Amino acid sequence: MKIPVIPASYFGIVLGLSGLGGSWRFAAQVWHLPSIVGETIALASVAVWALLLTLFVLKWLVVRPDASAEVVHPVQCCFIGLAGVATLLAAGGLLPYARGTAEIMVAAGALFTLLFGVWRTGGLWQGGRDPASSTPVLYLPTVAGSFVTAILLSAIGFPGWGRLFFGAGLFSWLAIESVLIHRFYTAPAMAEALRPTFGIQIAPAPVGLAAYLSVNPGPPDLFAYMLLGYGLLQTLVMIRLLPWIRKQPFATSYWAFTFGITALATDPLRMVARGETGPAADLAPYLFVFANVVVGLATLGTLWQVIRGRLGLKWTE
Repeated sequence: MKIPVIPASYFGIVLGLSGLGGSWRFAAQVWHLPSIVGETIALASVAVWALLLTLFVLKWLVVRPDASAEVVHPVQCCFIGLAGVATLLAAGGLLPYARGTAEIMVAAGALFTLLFGVWRTGGLWQGGRDPASSTPVLYLPTVAGSFVTAILLSAIGFPGWGRLFFGAGLFSWLAIESVLIHRFYTAPAMAEALRPTFGIQIAPAPVGLAAYLSVNPGPPDLFAYMLLGYGLLQTLVMIRLLPWIRKQPFATSYWAFTFGITALATDPLRMVARGETGPAADLAPYLFVFANVVVGLATLGTLWQVIRGRLGLKWTE
């Protein structure tokens, strides 16, 4: 039986869907919107995760050369970290229904994320990297992994451990961002095929804010607003860059935008749930609609590619 050989980057679909499901869950809490919408999206993200994880494992079992080639690829290798991040987020989707299973998934996802992040960072620190291959995917192993681990550890009752991961994610973000901004300013323009990865640039601040709010109880403070403000700035810069990014036709790589944008929509709702009535409350409805539009367009674009047979997947013999 032939199976599709999926790249690890497809786990980005889980991040976008789970992020939108989380937004709807908080919207149901704050605005009393129908809870079934958020639950349906969250469970759909779990189903997509289960399918992609199965295909990812089969790739290692059946076509190991393809899997090994991804590990040594200077860009695609960082997406492997999403296997752990997606597992953590799928655990969040399952948490209200199967807590024991979700806790096991959190432990597995956190361990994979930590080990892969350490391994990948150790490789990067050895040097010899072509600046042209340095894109925002560098955030995925340590920054995304650490922040999402902090969120889920707090969700299952371990905020103290979550604070450790929040610190790891925060300082990794600041260090990696300085490298990337230098590359953007001084190196040649990024290849068109890699430009959709710029969408990941939105994510660190809002996902970091979600982690901060998860490990830091109480009303939102100045630091929370600082992270929200930087996330908004990054989003505006990405909107300004869209004509340049869209020289690359739509592909599943455009899901890179969805996790940061859904986090940006959810953060103000988290803040409103804690009694915030300032700018976060004013922005919340607009960011919520924006996130739904972005994920909706990514979903429709992907389904259209499936219908037309243009996903470009390799199939096993």
